[in-house]
Amino acid sequence: MRIAFLTAPEGVEQVELTDPWRAAVDAGHEPVLVSTKPGTIQAFHHLDKADKFPVQEVVGETSADSFGALVLPGGVANPDYLRTNRKAVSFVRDFFEQGRPVAAICHAAWTLVEADVVRGRVLTSWPSVQTDIRNAGGTWVDEQVRICDHGPNKLVTSRKPDDLKAFCETFLEVFARESRKPKEAV
Repeated sequence: MRIAFLTAPEGVEQVELTDPWRAAVDAGHEPVLVSTKPGTIQAFHHLDKADKFPVQEVVGETSADSFGALVLPGGVANPDYLRTNRKAVSFVRDFFEQGRPVAAICHAAWTLVEADVVRGRVLTSWPSVQTDIRNAGGTWVDEQVRICDHGPNKLVTSRKPDDLKAFCETFLEVFARESRKPKEAV
């Protein structure tokens, strides 16, 4: 399955990109780095610059229907930028409208809030995002990983880098299960 990993040009938490990416590859999936601009993205280890990664596809030139699922890595700056980019927000919303599974970790829930897809859902995130989730109509829980199946698609969320092992195992299991389900007409 092709899995979109959506990041801003700068500010993604490197381990929240690389660990899920590696897990997807190890499970036989094809991860694709999608960003708002071509070139490379700059990852961070918290506040310190880390590695750069090549962008493979650009939001606005690709679409949700060319992927089986979406992963939203965190970091503070990454989702803060994405939620101000109309094309990135629309790209995320399209996964929900098409019933495709989505996984988000840490501050990535900000992008979900901006896409207006948390209403009626139960999810987790970095604790400072909980008020935004509640104000957007979602229910925030303090759990290592949470699967929410409210609506036509599954949403997997986690709180922080310490949750990465559980996050990766869970989203891979959910993505595999969802890929085997027959698709209904949307």
